[in-house]
Amino acid sequence: MAWTVYSVATSKKAALDAALGGPADQTYVLVEGSADGVRRAEELLGPVGQKATGADGEALYRKFKDEQESASAGMGLFFTEDA
Repeated sequence: MAWTVYSVATSKKAALDAALGGPADQTYVLVEGSADGVRRAEELLGPVGQKATGADGEALYRKFKDEQESASAGMGLFFTEDA
């Protein structure tokens, strides 16, 4: 599975929030992996955040996945398009 990590300056948090489409006072973290990995993430994130569940959790997960699919499709066109 491909991955990347971005560092975004705190001074640009409002721009990041606008790009992600979320409220300015929230940062969402998607954790995917093994059951043990997700459990470990819950141990670490539980004290500092609130787990999104039910319809809200499903909607947020779908938004992450839609963004991922959109980015993947765009990069595929970028690399395969003839100039």
